[in-house]
Amino acid sequence: MSDGQRDGGSRWMRSTLILAGVYNLLWGAWVILFPLALFGWTGMEPPRYPQIWQCVGMIVGVYGVGYLLAARNPVRHWPIVLVGLLGKTLGPIGFLGAALRGELPWAWGATVVTNDLIWWVPFGAILFEAARAGTDSDRRGPSVSWQRVVREWPSHRGLTLEELSRERLVLLVFLRHAGCTFCREALSDLSRQRRDIEEAGAQLALVHMSEPLAATLRFSDYGLDDVHRFRDPDCVMYRAFGLRRGRFAQLLGAGVWWRGMVAGLWRGHGIGRLEGDGFRMPGVFLLHRGRILAEYRAMTAADRPRYVELVRRALEARQMLEGARRSSHGATSDRELAGV
Repeated sequence: MSDGQRDGGSRWMRSTLILAGVYNLLWGAWVILFPLALFGWTGMEPPRYPQIWQCVGMIVGVYGVGYLLAARNPVRHWPIVLVGLLGKTLGPIGFLGAALRGELPWAWGATVVTNDLIWWVPFGAILFEAARAGTDSDRRGPSVSWQRVVREWPSHRGLTLEELSRERLVLLVFLRHAGCTFCREALSDLSRQRRDIEEAGAQLALVHMSEPLAATLRFSDYGLDDVHRFRDPDCVMYRAFGLRRGRFAQLLGAGVWWRGMVAGLWRGHGIGRLEGDGFRMPGVFLLHRGRILAEYRAMTAADRPRYVELVRRALEARQMLEGARRSSHGATSDRELAGV
């Protein structure tokens, strides 16, 4: 996507809002010019004061003007889309209540479909893309290689990943933003599995996006306050290790919603305010002497890595390769283990 598309919105967004604007103008004009037509078509008693219904047509038409103006830059003018989506959500709720009480005929629902329901998905998608563009951490901070990050980026305790991984294997966990229920679930999993991870031969290190004090309090709650952590609000480390921003299905797909309900409500991890880039995907990397032995890149925000298994499988594969190297006197690099 080009900078212009990212800043203003892609062609489908503009086309959607133009279509919505034209539709609203035509529907509003029809109601103003023929205020009793819809009542006759649905078999309803015409209103005593049709001018009130004409006012509704005027309001709908004004929304159409707003959509046409927003079409020039859907991302920048997302509040207009938001107001429109709110109306298209509350309107059907009101109709459903009135129809169930027998105050409106179900035939009236045809207008709800064309005026409201068919716009839910495209308007919601526009708002998603606007939020994505408005919090784009890809534009913040320098672009560096993961090797440089490993060599130069110090933890809150002053040691780099290269220094840490010289002493012992490092299981480097990149977390979601701290308000995400899956970030809290990950911290709970790591707290519970920490001893097994260490017994398997690795030490934990965490990458997060929160403010230092908030991170200290949060990690302390999970008994992880002594773990080396790396603050990365601009997601420089995330980008260096190739962890991208998630697409709609990866962040808000049906499976993610279900897992979020289970983790947030049933298991009590809850949710909190956004801290950092809410679109950034998590991942896990196993480091040895400044090199990557194994990696796990989440396919969705709801993925739940098997940390201990990752360490064990990487070590087993490393031992097998070292044995093969000794027997064949070949040269096998640590990077060959990256896909384990």
